[in-house]
Amino acid sequence: MPKALVVDDSRAIRMILSKTLAQSGFDVVHAANGREALETMEREGASIGLVLLDWNMPEVSGIEVVERLRSQSAFNGVRLVMVTTETEIEQMARALEAGADEYIMKPFTREAVEDKLRLIGVLP
Repeated sequence: MPKALVVDDSRAIRMILSKTLAQSGFDVVHAANGREALETMEREGASIGLVLLDWNMPEVSGIEVVERLRSQSAFNGVRLVMVTTETEIEQMARALEAGADEYIMKPFTREAVEDKLRLIGVLP
């Protein structure tokens, strides 16, 4: 079973995304902020193939997580998807330039999440 990490400071968003991923066949782990996400990735290593993360979080932002993970070759194969309220084109471009594979704007639907995951090749 593929493993995914959901990172958001909102417990409700973590639960919604986790349910969607679990229904799509993922084993899901959580982090409430970017620091926890980085600790989880260091601990779990490349066993996590997908990370869905918010931009605006305490301690370490989602964009910082993307930049740090992309700076380490051990995480080259990990798919990173920003799930955020940041809707400006400039923000989307910044996330993609930093190494995010895709970008989902909140509010989102289950179908939108699944479509993006198909687009990056993690769902059939």
